[in-house]
Amino acid sequence: MVEAEPTGFPVSRIRGRDLYSEALAGLLQRPARTLLTMLGTVLGVGAFTAILGLTATTSGQISKDFTVLTATTVTVNDPGDAAAAAASQRIADDFPADADQVVDRLNGVVRAGRTWPVFGTPASVATVTSPSPDQVRQLPVVAATPGYLHVLEPTLRSGTLFDAFHDERHLRVAVLGNAAAAQLGVSNLANQPAVFVNGVAYTVIGIIDDVQRAPDALLDVLIPASTARAEYGAPAAQPAMLIRTRPGAAQLVAHQVPLALRPDNPQLLQSVPPPDPHGLRDQVGGSLGDLFLVLAAITLLIGAVGIANTTLVAVLERTGEIGLRRSLGARSRHIAAQFLSETTVIGTLGGLVGTALGLSVVLGVAVANHWTAVLDPATTLLAPLIGTVTGLVAGAYPALRAARIEPLEALRR
Repeated sequence: MVEAEPTGFPVSRIRGRDLYSEALAGLLQRPARTLLTMLGTVLGVGAFTAILGLTATTSGQISKDFTVLTATTVTVNDPGDAAAAAASQRIADDFPADADQVVDRLNGVVRAGRTWPVFGTPASVATVTSPSPDQVRQLPVVAATPGYLHVLEPTLRSGTLFDAFHDERHLRVAVLGNAAAAQLGVSNLANQPAVFVNGVAYTVIGIIDDVQRAPDALLDVLIPASTARAEYGAPAAQPAMLIRTRPGAAQLVAHQVPLALRPDNPQLLQSVPPPDPHGLRDQVGGSLGDLFLVLAAITLLIGAVGIANTTLVAVLERTGEIGLRRSLGARSRHIAAQFLSETTVIGTLGGLVGTALGLSVVLGVAVANHWTAVLDPATTLLAPLIGTVTGLVAGAYPALRAARIEPLEALRR
């Protein structure tokens, strides 16, 4: 638009509305090229939004799982020398016979149980269907109280867990973890299978398919604690107690357990409270965020290069148009502003589309996994602006090239 200033000299001005209408018109002339040019920004901004959203969502889920499982688990063990303790029978004194019942009565405790390796090394275990030496497996045999099995929160494939009835009567029964059952070839209990531990038969009454705590138990052959003491005497290694607490009670329970079990000498037992869940959440979230944000930045860089390259080609193709505009009074800054507005519109539209796609990915993953989606409003509002800045920066050089084209030279071309 050409207007006259008070001095009488004509001056060229262009309003913002005219500028962006011209930019949209230029982009709509080649819609396929515009969409392809926008693709890099869409992917970059979409990746940025999805990465931050998924990192926040998965970190929240990690924190939730960590809090529910780990933050409600307390372990108690004997910090003394295992070999010397076993030789002196001191282990039996450190954990009283009614240790499980004593801890169960503490406020905040859901269930408690003890466990220890029956032998110092894995024992020879075979099934009744394969007693030949080549079918014998070396597996850990672990003594456990009934409370310990409940603390694991197991999922049974078949059968049942041994309970106080089995423990009080020193019955030779066993519960197999799924890994131990697979090695022994025990898949079901229809035929009442038995396993031979160093030649002694134990009836298998249950197979554990999965556990919430102490996953090492899936590799074990578990027998009642009283049976282990009656058959094999003192434990070969220090016993340990596993305690399941209510949420928020773990720290207090960990402080009280040694005194409750050994009021005469609490130092004989070491209680280990759960670690802080926030450290794990921040560490995992930070590592994931840093890694994927680098990938998002690379994608945005590729998108910016694509916008710059396409715009530079457009400048060469539209040299005649530039010369005509210059001859009609448009100044160099107006030409530069026109091309900058086009790249800015591309970047902004790409940012909006990418943000929508990124949010859709976060919501889709959360719904599919039954999670709670965590979306930061600041991230959602910032993402389209990143597309705008990407388009503006990418169009700087092509706009400068267009602004330097002389009218006469452009018309000659």
